[in-house]
This record gives sequence, structure tokens and C-alpha cells, in this order.
Amino acid sequence: MAIIVKNDNQIEKMRVSGKLVGQLLLLLEKAVRPGVTTKELDDIAYDFIIKNDATPSFKNYNGFPASICASINDEVIHGIPGLRKLKSGDIISIDVGVFKNGYHGDAARTFPVGDISDEAKKLIDITKQSFFEGLKFVRAGNHLHEISAAIQDYVEANGFSIVRDFVGHGIGTKLHEAPQVPNYKTKSRGPLLVKGMALAIEPMVNVGDYRVNILDDGWTVLTADNKYSAHYEHTVIVTEDEPELLTVG
Repeated sequence: MAIIVKNDNQIEKMRVSGKLVGQLLLLLEKAVRPGVTTKELDDIAYDFIIKNDATPSFKNYNGFPASICASINDEVIHGIPGLRKLKSGDIISIDVGVFKNGYHGDAARTFPVGDISDEAKKLIDITKQSFFEGLKFVRAGNHLHEISAAIQDYVEANGFSIVRDFVGHGIGTKLHEAPQVPNYKTKSRGPLLVKGMALAIEPMVNVGDYRVNILDDGWTVLTADNKYSAHYEHTVIVTEDEPELLTVG
């Protein structure tokens, strides 16, 4: 699959969908509290997206039934919203995509619920910072593997592990485009980064082992050792200089 480099007009359209994603995650962060259900969070997301004349990227994507992925504690990604209530001490990873004017935006954050452990706080902080360590190498002229290596090195230096089974991706008119964006070192240098590439970079970080299992629902990914996992993602545009983050509120 060829990598689709975006022109200025296409990037401007992606800014619109990206900004909606960023605004929605800020809205959801305020709604995360003990006692709220993941279905209530999904309803907030759906209503916000529709009100902004957009479409949820995830809903009905390969059969996924909701507008957000809501993954709690040892759930890594792709948790299906439902009647489960959040409780103090939980962490929740919310991943959301918005489709507007023919282009997708995609981002994820992990939020604390009430009072969480020091280890959980560190996990959230390291996961977020690992994204920004990788972001330092998002620049035309570098190779993709430099992003991947920076993320893995930072995560492992801080005592956590990086998920191998799932990766970031290109994004544009399709939610998932080339190239794949691993969060770990690969044998290949990967493609050369060029101005106009759009990437969804999304480290998934585990407290314990990097291995994961998928539940019988076919979606929910759990850590194999049932220890906590966190997720952080932005949609990013490659430029000649500093990269542009599209999914900020």
C-alpha cells in the first residue's frame, strides 16, 4: 500500500477533523469520574460528533459498535463501551476518531479516575512522554524507525514495556493508511519521512509484560499478566521543521 502524501488543501481539511478530536477528548476528560459508565462517555462522544456535522470514525468500523474505545486498567485498547461504572483507582484509555469533510482525525488519552496509585500515575506520564520522545524525530529527512526506537528506549528506560501486537498508522481519507508506525525497534529503517505525511502515532505501554490477549468479543485487548496499560495518541503532520499536532483542543 502506497503512502499518501497530503497537500495543503487536504491538510487543512484534516485540521478540522483533528481539532474536533482534541476538543472531544477535553470534554470526555471532564466527564471521567467515579460512577460514570463507559456507555455514558460514548453517548457524550456521539452527540458531540453529530452536533459538529461529522461522523464517528470508529462506529461500525469493521463492526465496532461504538464511537469511542474505552479501555479500563488492564484493557490495552479497543474496549467496548457498556454499563461498567468507573471507580476510584481505575485508569481509562479513551480512543476516538472523527470523520469530517472526507478526512479522519484520531487520538487517544489515558485518564485517572479519582485517586490512583503512584505506579498508575507514572504509567500515564511515561506513556504520554514516550509519544513526545518519538515526536522529536518526526521531521522530513528522518526515517520512521527513529520514531519507533525513541519511544521504545524511553519506555524501557523507565521500567515499563511497549506493546508489539498493535501499532500506529498513516491516516487521511481512510482511518488506517500506510505506513504502519511501530512503537518498537524494527530491523528495517522504515520509509523516509517527507513533508505532508500524516501519521497517527500511538504508544501503548504496559506496567508488566508487553504481551497481550484478545477477548472473545473479538475486540478488547488485555495485558497477558492483567497489569495496567496506558495509551497516548495524536494525529501528526510531517513538515520540514517542527511537526504539527492536529488533535489538540
